[in-house]
Amino acid sequence: MRIALFRESRAGETRVALTPEAVKALVNDGWEVVVERGAGEKAHFPDSTYTDVGATIADAPSGDINLRVNPPTLDEAATVPEGSIHLSFLSPLLASDVVKVLVDRRVTILSFDLLPRISRAQYMDALSSQATVSGYRAALAGATYFDRFFPLLTTAAGTIRPARVLVMGVGVAGLQAIATARRLGAKVRAYDVRSAAKEEAESAGATFVQLGVTADAAGGYARELTDEERQQQQAALVNEVANADVVITTAAVPGRKAPILMTTAMVEAMGEGSLVIDMAADGGGNCELTKAGEVVEHHGVRVVGLTNPPAEMGTHASFMFANNVLKLLALFGAKGQVAPDWNDEVVIGVTVARDGAVNHAPTAEKLGVAHVAITPEVKETASE
Repeated sequence: MRIALFRESRAGETRVALTPEAVKALVNDGWEVVVERGAGEKAHFPDSTYTDVGATIADAPSGDINLRVNPPTLDEAATVPEGSIHLSFLSPLLASDVVKVLVDRRVTILSFDLLPRISRAQYMDALSSQATVSGYRAALAGATYFDRFFPLLTTAAGTIRPARVLVMGVGVAGLQAIATARRLGAKVRAYDVRSAAKEEAESAGATFVQLGVTADAAGGYARELTDEERQQQQAALVNEVANADVVITTAAVPGRKAPILMTTAMVEAMGEGSLVIDMAADGGGNCELTKAGEVVEHHGVRVVGLTNPPAEMGTHASFMFANNVLKLLALFGAKGQVAPDWNDEVVIGVTVARDGAVNHAPTAEKLGVAHVAITPEVKETASE
């Protein structure tokens, strides 16, 4: 059976869903792989690197399995072969019009942002791998836009104190931002509503900020704050933000609007020349003043709205994403044949729809259609 790899149509995107190394592994496993012309060029993988490992190049590929990083456009969705499999960072609640087109074509729709957050799925967790890139780029953006040094410098011209960096959100991206800012010599403090984040932040080299507001949920994740808790959180954060030279915000919710962590009043409390790096700009931003892809100056403070940070590191971001794709595809087929295990909780979890039925409850509600849950088969055990 055939796997089709597409060139990304999103403006500014440099990533590709499969590297030549990943294609080689698939070809060796018996798959035919067809690559859209120029798909890997922006990640520095020319067409020749794909043909060298057994792929073919086409201007309009199609396959039994169709791979992208970003969701297809409506026009692209209309060309996905009926009855095939589509895999990308679809974010179905934000791309319901695309989902409808694919459902009408009876496409089995898989979305990386629905991957169950369980230990067995870590190796296929593209959200985490790309968040690693985003956190690294956010810290570098802080050092680039900040018009002062990050590290402590003792020079003949005087001593320069290290920059004070506050990282808000200690998930995968936040931990990478902490570690990178520390490597650059900054003094780093970190905040998260999860109590478990204290040990994680300190292990990465940050001083953890405790404000008395926690929102722990099952599995070590955070629940949504109540309005009262949010007001208490923001009031307690004002002094922390005011004492920071650079604030990096990393709180993103897959498929939903990013939570507001920084109010306009907090920005106004920061010193002249301070900086906010908002990594969640694509999701609306963690700061009230954020504009995606723009640098907003307010009361002498610049707010940088980062958009698609992984695209700034196309080669390594693609390498990590492609490895996630390989691990996930292994649950949907092997030896060149599609054979999903519909009893597997990961397979069920990432599936938005199949055979014209919507299996993801929130997406079904958004589309106004019936939710058809995928029910694992009960395997009979032999009686003694």
